Amino acid sequence: MITILETAPLNTIQDLGRPGYRNLGVGSSGVMDPLALKVGNILLGNEPGDACIELQTYPFVIRFETPTSFAVTGIDAPLTLDGKPVLAWSVETAAPGQVLQVGIPKKGARGYVCVSGGIDVPVVLGSRSTQLRGSFGGVEGRFLEAGDELVTQPATGHLSGYGAVPPARILDTRPCEEKTVLLRAILGTDYARFTEESRERFWNHPWRITPQSNRVGYRLSGAPLTLHDRIELRSYGIIPGIVQVPPAGEPIVQLADANTAGGYPRIATVIEADLWRLGQARIGTAIRFVECSHEAGVEAEQPISHYLDDLRLMVAHYRASCQSRNGVKSGGKA
Repeated sequence: MITILETAPLNTIQDLGRPGYRNLGVGSSGVMDPLALKVGNILLGNEPGDACIELQTYPFVIRFETPTSFAVTGIDAPLTLDGKPVLAWSVETAAPGQVLQVGIPKKGARGYVCVSGGIDVPVVLGSRSTQLRGSFGGVEGRFLEAGDELVTQPATGHLSGYGAVPPARILDTRPCEEKTVLLRAILGTDYARFTEESRERFWNHPWRITPQSNRVGYRLSGAPLTLHDRIELRSYGIIPGIVQVPPAGEPIVQLADANTAGGYPRIATVIEADLWRLGQARIGTAIRFVECSHEAGVEAEQPISHYLDDLRLMVAHYRASCQSRNGVKSGGKA
């Protein structure tokens, strides 16, 4: 059991989302950085889609009412357990009554408090994710509040002393620009409808994430993009990553809580392998789009899969070593 002691708006329960219901007008929801959740669940021996607490606003403070193994991923932030520093991207086990404090991140935007066994809230349409627009999932379909109590699985052993190298250090091997997030994108269905000047500017000039951004989508500021001719499109299905251009000409990148259908022209789609980078970009961050083929977009998933496979192997070896040294099935402290 976990008790929320201090939280600000926008913090919710999320998992990997609820695919398969867009035809009914229900978006997928889920974490903005699925890679960070997968890392946390691997570290704790959870199922890939076990639910966590997604943090967007800070500080955040919880009290563990039962022994609980946990990991905070996604961010580089000051973390303390009963006032003693603990590391992000690492596993610790809290005793009953201990308090975890998560401060303002130095890097990253969204933190993930993952616990052994996941956060146990009701499953709605195959997922525990909070759907704010529909007011369902998570805790009564709303943001977390001080005083909320979340059910967790009590730890059966003391896990600590191991963690993961943050994925950005392993996966960001491409040339980058200082303070600019590079996002690979595939040409959109309506790409040819934009003027040549607009197409050139879309790829070669930075865009900035505006304060009018949220889990539904990131609104970008920059010189407006224009079409050859004014058009009205029929509505089409929306998935995270689609870059739409409304009449004002400034793009919107659809994200985890995206609408299920829309009709603005589509200039590009951010590849799935880069959506976690966008999910960790703060308001005001500059981004640039890098043209990518469909084949290269699919291949971009391979380094992520290798990273996660290596992490699973490391965790398995560590736990086997603990069991061998301590002679207990639950593992032990290194």
